[in-house]
Amino acid sequence: MGRHVGGPRTAHPGRWQLTVLLGAVSAALALLFALGAGGWGTNGGSHPGASGRHGGSAGPAALGWGFTHTQYSADLGDDGARQTAAKLLSGAGLPQNQHIMGWGADNPEPRPGSYNFTDLDRRVQLMRRTGGTPVLTLCCAPDWMKGGGPSTDWSQKSLERAPDPAHYQDFADLAGVIAKRYPEVRHFIVWNELKGFYDDGRKRWDYEDYTRLYNLVYAAVKKERKDALVGGPYVVMDSNSPGSASNSSPIQGPWGVLDQRSVDVLDYWNRHKAGADFVVVDGSSYTRQGSLLIPDEFQATTKFADVTAWLKRATGLPVWWAEWYVEPPDAQDERKGWPEGRRLAVQAVAMTELARAGVATAFYWNPEEQSGTDCAGCLWRPTQQAGGGGPLPMYDLLSRFARSFPPGAGLRDPAVYGPVKALASERAMVVVNTQDRWVSATVDGHDIRLSPYEVRWTS
Repeated sequence: MGRHVGGPRTAHPGRWQLTVLLGAVSAALALLFALGAGGWGTNGGSHPGASGRHGGSAGPAALGWGFTHTQYSADLGDDGARQTAAKLLSGAGLPQNQHIMGWGADNPEPRPGSYNFTDLDRRVQLMRRTGGTPVLTLCCAPDWMKGGGPSTDWSQKSLERAPDPAHYQDFADLAGVIAKRYPEVRHFIVWNELKGFYDDGRKRWDYEDYTRLYNLVYAAVKKERKDALVGGPYVVMDSNSPGSASNSSPIQGPWGVLDQRSVDVLDYWNRHKAGADFVVVDGSSYTRQGSLLIPDEFQATTKFADVTAWLKRATGLPVWWAEWYVEPPDAQDERKGWPEGRRLAVQAVAMTELARAGVATAFYWNPEEQSGTDCAGCLWRPTQQAGGGGPLPMYDLLSRFARSFPPGAGLRDPAVYGPVKALASERAMVVVNTQDRWVSATVDGHDIRLSPYEVRWTS
């Protein structure tokens, strides 16, 4: 059975191997849900991208392009490197997301009523100091809320556990304390990828219990902060190969078939939630069958546009992608197999698909490292070493998208002839060579020549 690997790291040594175990199907509900979302079906895979389509209306939940801090970030390390990274981030104002436990933050409540916000304070201060809109993901739960004691077990098995139902209110109370502590943080995501909510007996997600937790957290945060915006369910939008009969939903495209069990989560949460200011998902362009990219790595990214458009129609809420992935992981959960040029080109095309579909907010999962000069896909050089903190190619791409294709920007599809992809706004145009060779193309009547996997910007 395939898996979705989100690539996150805990605050202490050890990686999270995010295994998505999915279960039984509810085809009738999914069909109604999908038809209500605009009738995506076997022949409905063409993504919304008509010339002149807008990239989504701006609003309080539309933050645009940002990133998530992981275990190693710019809050620790060499002083000069940290200052370099802070200056870099201050120049872009990218939204920044941080989890409340793990991914660089220690256990916030090791004992009932006894708080430890040292790490979280430092991360929030970094976000505030660098001018990015701060976002907190309300995950994960202290050990005493899930059968443990005052000491923190940072193993994958422990960290991936959801709170015991008897402690749902305790976790909600912690969320309320955090919302009150950080008045500068207005946006809150509830939990991460339904960790600990898989029902092995029924072979499906326990979306009923997740929604119970979500509703309690929603109420607690809103009680403390009437201005707060809260969203969920942060479910993985897994997909199978085209024509797959396994857990098949009507939401399909050339990229594959969305897993019905993910659809069921959205359906139940959407009908039973106490409220929501945005809907959150994550996922990859590759399938669960051997991480296949269908029909190729560039065309597979149309999944992001199709799923975004479906979510908008199904929920009526601004759509957030908490993570998105285009490069399949290796056996060690690393995404280092592609040359940087190829990785950047595929990411650029994926981001045009998200922009074209009107995504409100999208967070790039920053695969930060402690050291080394080769940090595949990282936004900046590691600050744990002297000379670090400088920008890497993915940072340039992300910050340019933030400037050129923010929520509400008028988008259009340039006239293209040749093996390239392009997107334009009133601010800029990006053209991407999808080949590993030099190509000639015509874009909006202009002949251009692009190097292998080149991402070219014009203003």
